[in-house]
Amino acid sequence: MMKTIRNILALASLFIAMQVNAQTDKETTVKVINNQNFVFNATSAMPMANYEVNKVLSRLPGGGGSGVIQLSGSQYELIVTKDSVIAYLPYYGRAYTATMNPDDSGIKFKSKDFTYKADKKKKGSWVINLKFKDAKDVQSMTLNVSENGYASLNVNSNNKQPISFNGYLSEPKEKKK
Repeated sequence: MMKTIRNILALASLFIAMQVNAQTDKETTVKVINNQNFVFNATSAMPMANYEVNKVLSRLPGGGGSGVIQLSGSQYELIVTKDSVIAYLPYYGRAYTATMNPDDSGIKFKSKDFTYKADKKKKGSWVINLKFKDAKDVQSMTLNVSENGYASLNVNSNNKQPISFNGYLSEPKEKKK
């Protein structure tokens, strides 16, 4: 039941995101997915709706309790390469175990032991599944990507409620030598 609701929310947010102008062209989207070398740039977060979370969200500036938190101007991202996944994302929602280290808040990790599976769907969209064996808290992530590079990211954790992010894919920036 929860998975169905989460999938419906992800699809709805993907269709809303696709109404805006394209972030990347189709060729770039295909290239970065096939090369397993891209950055997911998060623009909004959608925690699983429950009474406690909605109560907190309604008190945030600009948060009408709708459940969507805008992340504009932030540098929250998920970097995917052939040999690693680096996550630097916020977390809003219920955690079932508390962390004693404030640096462990959010969804922050670097994984070298993971599986990557990209499936092309009808009409040029993609579903990318990431499963982690060495991430302490995160079990898996699913990216639903439009042909124009818009994406929704669903994160499933061991100790936290699931959360979704909207954003877009981009090519990684070249590191200066």
